[in-house]
Amino acid sequence: MPFFTPVTLTTPRLVLRPLREEDAAPLFSMWSDADAMRYFSFPPMTSVEQARERVVRGEKMSSSGVDLICVLTSQATGEVLGDCALFRVDEQCRRAEIGFSLQRRHWGSGYMNEAVSALIAHAFGTAGLRRLEADIDPRNLASARLLERQGFVREGLLRERWMVNGEVSDSALYGLLEGDRRK
Repeated sequence: MPFFTPVTLTTPRLVLRPLREEDAAPLFSMWSDADAMRYFSFPPMTSVEQARERVVRGEKMSSSGVDLICVLTSQATGEVLGDCALFRVDEQCRRAEIGFSLQRRHWGSGYMNEAVSALIAHAFGTAGLRRLEADIDPRNLASARLLERQGFVREGLLRERWMVNGEVSDSALYGLLEGDRRK
């Protein structure tokens, strides 16, 4: 039985909407940017076909209710700015992971803070989750600051967890409880 239902969320500047096939090209510009992908668990893409395949997989996971993948678009222009998702849901425990990425030219704009805030509200509200988790490279200070602004607590470190493009990296684990948001 599906856990998530595709949704459209709006914030003062953004529309978070379901992933669509035509998002492959703008997302490829982000997923192929070595700086933007520096701390990801997969290397920068080298062809738009890789982006299309990732989008098709994401559409399938979202439409089946397994994941909730949203594309961030500008309310003013409709431009694709990035993506954010709830995934690896554990229905019994009412928890999921959260992840996000943003086109590099929009870093520092506050867009991702706005988007993540809306996604968290949806996760704890409509979706009925009680815990969110994030797994980031501890060198990714911008993502750590964003999570901490949203109330996430760093709960642990998994040493040498990932290997991407021959580089070994650690994972910093963050958690946010629904009860923490009400305090």
